[in-house]
Amino acid sequence: MTDVDLLLKKLAFIDTCLLELRTLARPEALETDIKERRFVEHTLQVCLQAVQDVASHIVADERLGEPSTNQQLFQLLQSAGWIDASLADSLRAAIGFRNVLVHGYTAVDLNIVRDVLADHLDDIVKFAGVIRARLGSLS
Repeated sequence: MTDVDLLLKKLAFIDTCLLELRTLARPEALETDIKERRFVEHTLQVCLQAVQDVASHIVADERLGEPSTNQQLFQLLQSAGWIDASLADSLRAAIGFRNVLVHGYTAVDLNIVRDVLADHLDDIVKFAGVIRARLGSLS
């Protein structure tokens, strides 16, 4: 059984991160202001971690399968009808980016950070909305 209250708290945290990124981030300063860069990268990291946590909780609680990677969580959600294919693809890419931020596999490309801020925060908004709507039908 999915813990709706826990997931709603995670979704509220995601909303907070998105609001902060949209109102406080200064993408034009990423290359010259280390505090700005750290704020944006960290806020993106914890926001995407919360997205991953939500997906993980749903997959586990609903017994949707055993993902071999964190990115596979979104394939399982798609297969179970929680999210559509386009959103699943976007979120898999986002979690790949989160892995770069967390583990430092490669140097973080500031152009990608700017692209995420400009063009991909709505993917997270869509995910939160879809999950909220589905949780509403569970309660």
